[in-house]
This record gives sequence, structure tokens and C-alpha cells, in this order.
Amino acid sequence: MTYEQKLTEAVDAVKREGRYRVFADVKRHRGDFPKADFVQSDEIRPITVWCSNDYLGMGQHPKVLAAMHEAIDSVGAGSGGTRNISGTTHYHVELEREIADLHGKESALLFTSAFVANEAALSTLIQLLPGCVVFSDEKNHASMIAGIRNGRGPKKIFLHNDVADLEAKLKSVPLDTPKIIAFESVYSMDGHVAPIGRICELAKKYNALTYLDEVHAVGMYGPRGGGIAERDGVMDRVDVINGTLAKGFGVMGGYIAASKVLCDAVRSYAPGFIFTTSLAPVIAAGALASIRHLKGSSAEREMHQERARTLKRRLMAADLPVISGPSHIVPVLVADPVRCKHLTDILLFQHGIYVQPINYPTVPRGTERLRLTPSPQHTDADMDHLVASLTELWAKCPLALEETHKQAAE
Repeated sequence: MTYEQKLTEAVDAVKREGRYRVFADVKRHRGDFPKADFVQSDEIRPITVWCSNDYLGMGQHPKVLAAMHEAIDSVGAGSGGTRNISGTTHYHVELEREIADLHGKESALLFTSAFVANEAALSTLIQLLPGCVVFSDEKNHASMIAGIRNGRGPKKIFLHNDVADLEAKLKSVPLDTPKIIAFESVYSMDGHVAPIGRICELAKKYNALTYLDEVHAVGMYGPRGGGIAERDGVMDRVDVINGTLAKGFGVMGGYIAASKVLCDAVRSYAPGFIFTTSLAPVIAAGALASIRHLKGSSAEREMHQERARTLKRRLMAADLPVISGPSHIVPVLVADPVRCKHLTDILLFQHGIYVQPINYPTVPRGTERLRLTPSPQHTDADMDHLVASLTELWAKCPLALEETHKQAAE
């Protein structure tokens, strides 16, 4: 048995399950989001993107692009190293100040992605708090799971968004034992929203730190885009907020916002921060411009919410199996990996609609889905085409429609 054979077998196993991932070669049209070109060999086809996490289209915003042009013209491309070795620029300093202000915290710390931020911050905090027990929502993102696992401390998994189960598990640990409650605000595959205030009440009662992942909410909720915690008026009760610069803010990077001493501890001990080259100044400049704009403009958020509500309503009216939820996420259940990939291929090649299949391990087996992400830039005509195309495809498979309706309602 050779190494190549072993690796080939591993890839073939994924293919047999129907969850082998194929990346679409896409070129977006600057200033015309969500329009793009799909490149295949020598053929180029116009498409509409329906699966981008650039939720508000800020990756195309004139202020963001102008700030990035100015930065690259002023200071060049790379950052020069890790933050400790010449990799801190004034753009990084300004951006961390802006993030701390966004979340009403003393400090913030930048990372190359929100995944790295979660892994580094959680694992480091667990190691710095001897005997710390982590209470983790069962649907937490892989990055949080990785951080908790790498912290090598005891953990307890509580039922999704279930405060009664969380409290029962908190009661089982002595009051003076260090504790972290790790959870998300918007769960990106189902669209569920956490009861942040009630979880914070339990944290205070049982002497726990709260660690909230707001990745799919920053920029899009709250008066200034601070997320669900800001919208619900509980941001000051959350100890650590994790966020991204790559979704609502449309650029790249991740961060935590917390007290000065907590950020300093992570900065001083986390390998994922210490040994990683910092974000390029041009990226920091773009993110800075995006945050500043969205702090003062609610137009994008309001239009985004309207588009999400409208798409959900239209899909339901077409009798398609939408998983209902209170957030902007619009999942359409397929419940089969092979069928899910087949559907997205037809949408791309025959209808000019780009949406990636979502399958295991992103979601549990048997809950494969299309995850639609409407933006303020998606028009009624775009929705007409999407709904008509999906209706046509589901009409060809009525048994699947009946099964998925049943599952989506559960």
C-alpha cells in the first residue's frame, strides 16, 4: 500500500457518499454584485450568485474599494511579518480600536480569520484558567469545537439553545470552578438565533464567562451593526465577542473583542496569534472603511432583512421545503447528498444560478440543503428566476418534496 493509494481511497470514500466538493471557478463583476462569470475551460457563462457570505455586498462598496486602493498606494502590499515582528501597522491599530468601539469593549484583537480567532482564543483561555469547564452548544461551529478540544479541558455539551439543559449542567459544577459558556448568536446553517440575554443571566448566576460567536451577525444586526447582542441590548453582558470581517463587512479576517486584560492574555499566549503573519494593511483598511460605513448606515441592513423575508415568503408560497427561522439565512432542505449536488449542478449549468450544496460535515447527514443568502442587491427579477427554477426542479421529484417538507417542519 502506497501513500498515494491511501489518500486516493480517502477521497474516493467522500465521492461515494456524494459529498465530494467541486469548486466553481467564478469571477465577480466589480460594482455589479451578485452578477458574476462562471469559467469552465474556455467557456464563460453569466451567473447570479446566491450563496455568498458577503451578505451586504460590502466587498463591492465604493468606500471599501477606495480605502483599499489608498492603502496599497500608500504602504504597499504585505504587512511585513507577525504582529510581534514588524507586522503591526497603523491600519491594524485603528481597526482594533474601531472593533472595540463597535462592541462596547475595552479592547479587540485581530486574527487572520474568525476560525483562527475562535481556535486560538478558546484554547488559550481554557489553558490559562486551571480546571476550566466549557459548556458548548451542540451546534457550535467547527472552529469553536477545535478551540475547546485544543484547550484540553473538561467540557459539557448542552442541547441547542436550551437554557434549561444548560442550567442543569451548570448546576453540576461547583460555583467557584472556572467556566466558559461558548455559543453563537446566529447559527448559519439553520438560521436559529440564541437567547443571549437568558444565557448571560445563567452565566452571572453560576459564575461563568460568556463567549459569543457573532460571525453571522456582525454588520447586519443592531443600530450600528454590532450584532444580535447589540440588537437585543445585552452586548455589555457578554464577556468575549468573536466576529469576522469577511461576511457582513465583506473583506477578510477575524477578531475577538473583550476586556483589555483578556485580549492581552490571548495576545501574549495564543500560538495562533503569535506565530501568524498579520493581515495585509490593504485588507485592514478595507475592513476599517466597511465598519465605519455600517456604523452610520442602516440602509444596507434594512434592505437585507426585507430581501430575506421576501425570499422566504416566496419560496414558501411555491411550496418549497424552507427551514423556517428568524434570521437572514434561507435554507432549503434536500436531505440527500447526491440529489443536492445534482440540483446545484442543474441550477448552475442550465439556469445560471450559483448555489453550493451544503452537506456533511457542515450539516448532519440526511439534512443536506441549499443555503440561499439573499443580499440587498438581489432584485425581484433575480428572485423570480430563482423561485421558478427551483419550482421546476422540485416538480420533477414530488416524493422528495413530500419527505423534505416533513423534515423541514420538524
